[in-house]
Amino acid sequence: MWRILGALGIAGALVAGGLSDANAAKKKSKPPIPFTEEMLLDEERISAGREIWQEQCQHCHGAKAYPGKAPKLKPAKYKPGFVYRRATDGFRKMPAFDDYYDDTERMNVEVYIRSDKFSP
Repeated sequence: MWRILGALGIAGALVAGGLSDANAAKKKSKPPIPFTEEMLLDEERISAGREIWQEQCQHCHGAKAYPGKAPKLKPAKYKPGFVYRRATDGFRKMPAFDDYYDDTERMNVEVYIRSDKFSP
């Protein structure tokens, strides 16, 4: 009997773990501070975001990565926080980078992508 209860407990834990993973996938992270006009024009943030873009993002989203590796970015259509959320939570085949880059770094990537200096 204990084996059956133990097996049910393990199965329940696996199901609960799967549900929490599903909920995590639906998570929509918000930047810790709002994107202000001043922030979006900050040359240091733009430069720092460009470095991360070139190191990490360009491989899949850059002009030389097409066709079909990852979606082409359309920064003019993005609302504030969109790129940050995708970099934090991941999306479809794109992994989350919240364990690799901190909030400021992920925000800087968005600042660069939304800047007039952005070049895929």
